[in-house]
Amino acid sequence: MKQMTKQLEYNGEKPSYWKNSFFSITLVSAILLAGCTVGPKYHTPTVPTPDAYKETKDWKVATPQDAAIRDKWWEVYNDPQLNSLEEKVNVSNQSIAAAAASFLEARALVKEARSQYFPTLSTAPSITNQRVGASRSSTTTTNSSFTDYSLPFDASWEPDLWGRVRNTVRANVAGAQASAADLQNTKLTIQAELAVDYFQLQGQDALIRLLDQTVADYQESLRLNRVLFSTGIGSDENVAQAETQLESTQALDTNLGILRAQFEHAIALLVGQPASSFSIPPGPFNMPPPDIPLGVPSQLLERRPDIASAERSVAQANAQIGVATAAFYPNVTLSASAGLESTAISSLFTWPSRVWSIGPSLTETIFDAGLRRATVEQFQAAYDQTVANYRNTVLTAFQQVEDNISELRILSVELGQQDTAVSSANRSLQLAMDRYRFGIDPYLNVITAQTTLLSNQQTAVNLRILQMTTSVQLIKALGGGWNVAQIPGTPQLISKTQPSPQPATNPKN
Repeated sequence: MKQMTKQLEYNGEKPSYWKNSFFSITLVSAILLAGCTVGPKYHTPTVPTPDAYKETKDWKVATPQDAAIRDKWWEVYNDPQLNSLEEKVNVSNQSIAAAAASFLEARALVKEARSQYFPTLSTAPSITNQRVGASRSSTTTTNSSFTDYSLPFDASWEPDLWGRVRNTVRANVAGAQASAADLQNTKLTIQAELAVDYFQLQGQDALIRLLDQTVADYQESLRLNRVLFSTGIGSDENVAQAETQLESTQALDTNLGILRAQFEHAIALLVGQPASSFSIPPGPFNMPPPDIPLGVPSQLLERRPDIASAERSVAQANAQIGVATAAFYPNVTLSASAGLESTAISSLFTWPSRVWSIGPSLTETIFDAGLRRATVEQFQAAYDQTVANYRNTVLTAFQQVEDNISELRILSVELGQQDTAVSSANRSLQLAMDRYRFGIDPYLNVITAQTTLLSNQQTAVNLRILQMTTSVQLIKALGGGWNVAQIPGTPQLISKTQPSPQPATNPKN
């Protein structure tokens, strides 16, 4: 174009007033930039924290040397097969992969926000052929068409006078840190779910072994009744009762395969493998749950990734109030352009072809019918909501820890009682068998004693399954082996490397 808005063309030196004006504006902007940030200062919300867990009374806790849960917390169970499965979760589970992608997205938003600290540079080279109508000129020209060659460079910068950009960066950093904590919480949830399904599967194997042995015992009882009936000592009724008992127990034994298969398929999904090509061989199920170091309740705020995520969401909401508050203040934009323009390509790169413009602009909203005030109120309400969610997350965490501690404590007592019941039921069966062999009692007494023994044995196995899965849930409630120091700080978030969240000196910066 022949004419450029606010363009100054000259053949000599720049006028001194332009240089003085530019440097004055830049200096004032830098001073204001260094000192003004509107919006509330962030403080971590307070939550009442007890001094100790109530349910630890009369319950054995871990020894002092086990002061913290290790990062690979599942290794406390000393099960190589479980260890192998847990390692596959971190690299193959698709829910974790989705959470990791969400973190990278949040990390990119931090870089997008930080880009607003710097000027924007652009260029738009053009070659334009034009013809000017004769009616636009008071003089007659022999040539009313020409070609315009232009090579402009434009720069603009909006100084962060009121902290809008800084608060935006802080909000996005806090959001990325919350996403990093969500990623860790997803990992912990999937890892715990895998361990629970694994112990449930092992428990089903234990029940299948119990039912297999019971079926073998009932087959022996049926054989005995048939022999007694064939010799005239027993009755056909006893044989029918033994057959009924055997067949119903065989059906129950077969039915256990359904639940085992479902747990195996669930584990396949968690480790990111097709259920059709995945299998876990039967294994033993006889070890007690490990001792779990609890720490003190105040440490829970630093050990649970969901609490860390909720706290970072509060920080994000607080920074967004500052972003909204900055809208009450004027925006200053510094813009400049320079380049070359000529009607002949041969003279485009000569000194007389230079053009430039520079100048500040100020924008202030005079009337918006209360829009900005309503926006600030919106973000203040959102902040209050995140504070309430944070406190509720902390209280829920305390509840979950207390629930699992009390459940483990009560289960340890209940298992002792149930093991005693199994021993008594076994003794009762032996006495019933002896009295039946001597013809004192009918075979129905034996069936009753056998049924009672099987029921108590199944209860004992189910209690052990519940004990193992509850120990996993307690580790999950304590945050696994995670710590808030693993949340990435700003340097990790803006680095060019592809991170998984790494420890930071000060995660809240």
